[in-house]
Amino acid sequence: MCGIVGLFLKDSGLYPQLGALLAPMLIGMEERGPDSAGIAVYRNGVPEGAVKMTLFHADPDFDWQALVHRLKKDLGTAAEGEVRATHFVMMAQIAAEVLRPWLARAYPEVRVMGLGERIELFKEKGLPSEVVERFRLAEMGGSHAVGHTRMATESAVTTEHSHPFSTGLDLCLVHNGSLSNHNRLRARLARRGIAFQTDNDTEVAAGYFTYRLREGDSLDQALEAGLSDLDGFYTFAIGTKDGFAVLRDSFACKPAVLAETEAWVAMASEYRSIAHLPGAREARIWEPEPARIYTWTRPAAA
Repeated sequence: MCGIVGLFLKDSGLYPQLGALLAPMLIGMEERGPDSAGIAVYRNGVPEGAVKMTLFHADPDFDWQALVHRLKKDLGTAAEGEVRATHFVMMAQIAAEVLRPWLARAYPEVRVMGLGERIELFKEKGLPSEVVERFRLAEMGGSHAVGHTRMATESAVTTEHSHPFSTGLDLCLVHNGSLSNHNRLRARLARRGIAFQTDNDTEVAAGYFTYRLREGDSLDQALEAGLSDLDGFYTFAIGTKDGFAVLRDSFACKPAVLAETEAWVAMASEYRSIAHLPGAREARIWEPEPARIYTWTRPAAA
């Protein structure tokens, strides 16, 4: 089952409304995935040489400021951040390659949800309507976002198995469907330096695209390769620092709708999550074709 949504704003004047527009999209998918929900929002880029990292701890009273103080003591790096429920969005003037190993040593119980320059990634158990309120999604601005509502069918209801999955800087992926070759592909990618936190097949898909981009592929090239290398049925919605993409497998058995106006592009498992958007009645609406790559890119200056 599960439900996926994505919203890419072409009109920068709508950026302050991103979260407010996305929240009802996610809630509209609640019946398709009532167990948990997740959102990746692209906003508030950090300066060159800095990193933004979304961290999770199961204890809602975890002392994030103690973590910030220890980071300053151990690595001499000042950091600041914002608490949203069980998550902490932290920004620091340090390379991700330095920060992540330190975090694993100093706080092994803290999980990295997402990292990069612009991504903020939140996911929790519970009804999507509750998750939206918990993370105050309607307050967030930004350029684009993807979201997922989950109905657990092959694993326990946990944040570990909730989408989106992020395996590289500013890249995330949500998925409706199932991959059949994920175990073999996970082992192959791990030998090439891609790290995984779960046994979820969707994280393997995210890791695959991270690897292809790391090796020099454009997003379109990575997606094209995925049509051959990812065996199964799927609808993917993918976010990058500056872009948004949708891809279905060659059978396209999982539902998906795309809509586009001069101001935005929206994707959802069902049209009801798009109908509230401004100008939706005048939008071009279609079902994405099997094995066809759809991408949109944010202007560099936006």
